[in-house]
Amino acid sequence: MSSEDKEAQENELLALASIYGDEFKRAESVQGGETRISVDLPQNFIIFVRGNPTENLQGREFECTVCFLPPIVLNFELPQDYPSTSPPAFTLSSKWLSRAQLTALCKHLDNLWEENQGCEVLFAWMQFLKEETLAYLNITSPYEPKICKQGKEQSRKNEDHVSCIAGLAAAQEETLDARAVQDIDSLSSLIREILDFNQAQREKCFNSKMYLCNICFSEKIGVECMYFMDCKHVYCKTCLKDYFEIQIRDGQVHCLNCPEPKCSSVATPGQVKELVDEQLFARYDRLLLQSSLDLMADVMNCPRPFCQTPVMQEPGCTMGICSRCNYAFCTLCKKTYHGISPCKVTSEKLVDLCNDYLEADEATKKFLEQRYGKRVIQKALEEMDSEEWLEKNSKSCPCCGTHIEKLDGCNKMTCTSCLQYFCWICMHSLSRGNPYQHFNDPSSPCFNRLFQVVQNDAGLDEDEDED
Repeated sequence: MSSEDKEAQENELLALASIYGDEFKRAESVQGGETRISVDLPQNFIIFVRGNPTENLQGREFECTVCFLPPIVLNFELPQDYPSTSPPAFTLSSKWLSRAQLTALCKHLDNLWEENQGCEVLFAWMQFLKEETLAYLNITSPYEPKICKQGKEQSRKNEDHVSCIAGLAAAQEETLDARAVQDIDSLSSLIREILDFNQAQREKCFNSKMYLCNICFSEKIGVECMYFMDCKHVYCKTCLKDYFEIQIRDGQVHCLNCPEPKCSSVATPGQVKELVDEQLFARYDRLLLQSSLDLMADVMNCPRPFCQTPVMQEPGCTMGICSRCNYAFCTLCKKTYHGISPCKVTSEKLVDLCNDYLEADEATKKFLEQRYGKRVIQKALEEMDSEEWLEKNSKSCPCCGTHIEKLDGCNKMTCTSCLQYFCWICMHSLSRGNPYQHFNDPSSPCFNRLFQVVQNDAGLDEDEDED
């Protein structure tokens, strides 16, 4: 190796390490290295993948917008007479470019060497791959990457046509550059690689920039901040941590929204877990699960207070069985399962049941009759009508509470049940020795009112018939 070539190689390798940083890795045993080149993409670049019969994606389509694609990897080794005479030996590998596309790139790298023979060419190669790959290969959005199977692999799958396919494979191999390597084996793997790399690069870019937190109004580097996925509003982790903790302690797990006014973006569970402590996240996780179960019509909790395990309801069945305590219960009344017998209703709820029944449509009335029994509802309605009539047309004995109806006569009344005398006007109990003293005493509120007609709530005389 001439001293000029050696010096040129060392200077070029040092320059590449300085320019590309972590993306450049110098080889230890030989004069060469590896560079991972991220291709410049236009905004809103779309990747489109269509499933095929040999993939798990059969019959499905996948489309996503990305800012970054997995890098093109340039592995190179510098011969002793580079750059004076020989070009670098290299390979190009990519996950999303086909071997045919990589072959075209290899050919162009050769052309660049021919145009610049005798000069260092690695930087020109890398700049071309970074800035001009899409234009050179005529790649536009949406882009559909292809997975190219090796001809020899195909020949092993088709033993009945070995000679024919082997011939086609040989012809294909002649057109593809051996230095071109597509480093992926399936479309499903490619999708995963693209999504993971895009997310990692976006986080890397975010972590290296400065952002203004609109809560504390401090400017902080991205690694100390967090953004909401949907709206991309950025806040520092310290402020969001305090905000999340207050909401979770108050039980408002569905209110972990972006603090920006009128913004409906919600923090993901992963973001919450990153900021709050383990105990508080366990509370958040439990409340979030419970609130989600409460919104599901076919899920209810075991009625036993000490259990409360979620139980799935079978369609058309009123029996639920807890998987934890094995309690069998009615999903309607939450009591022990009673088979085809109607649900029991307490006396306190009879009035509400009657009101609901009277206001319900025909379908709801039929459901209530099936649940509680038609005879139970009819009896409750009759009793309610009776109580309403008694309330309007009778008064209760002040001694025993028996309903008394006054048809005619004076206002000195005798209870038919306990035989207590009482005044129909003021409803006070009267002396058994002289019950009329109440009407003859000038200090009594009912003085001289023994035969006075008392009007009811409707404004009619109680001892007169309505016209």
